Amino acid sequence: MPQPDHIVKVPLPKDEDLDDDLQAFFAVCTEKLGLVPNVIRAFALKPDKLRNFNAFYGTLMLDKENCRLSKLEREMIAVVVSSANRCYYCLVAHGRAVRELSGDPQLGEMLVMNYRVAELEPRVRAMLDFAWKLTTTPMEIGDDDRQGLRDVGFDDGDIFDICDVTAFFNYTNRVAHGLDMMPNPEYHALDR
Repeated sequence: MPQPDHIVKVPLPKDEDLDDDLQAFFAVCTEKLGLVPNVIRAFALKPDKLRNFNAFYGTLMLDKENCRLSKLEREMIAVVVSSANRCYYCLVAHGRAVRELSGDPQLGEMLVMNYRVAELEPRVRAMLDFAWKLTTTPMEIGDDDRQGLRDVGFDDGDIFDICDVTAFFNYTNRVAHGLDMMPNPEYHALDR
């Protein structure tokens, strides 16, 4: 049974009605990815927010100079946060990214369903435990939690980045839930 065929449950602008820079961005997405991610299409409803979203996402998830977390580690956080929040869009989209970056389709599925069943190195386990706790019981985060990250090799800048990625995906999960955002159907079959 296929997923529902809507992108979101609010009307979206037509591609040809977007500003030239956003039409060009959609073309780049299509060229590089073979599709325009539905989250990008959803944010096109608010063009300035789409521009800000793209800029922030690029800094948060792709920056290699100012963040020591690997792209895979950032995607793993995205999946664990989305699992805690049961965000269908992000579980499908970022679960696919974990499969691609790790080369391990089972890891992607374990993180989607229950990251605790995955055999992870202690550093990654501590990072994901922190992201889960920051998502599910943020008021309980304390010095012991931050020290636990330091004990497995994260520095204070890394702790900031873990918090930043965790917070961002809590935000996007809520936007996706609120709009009933559906992932691109193509994601389901990729990197398996």
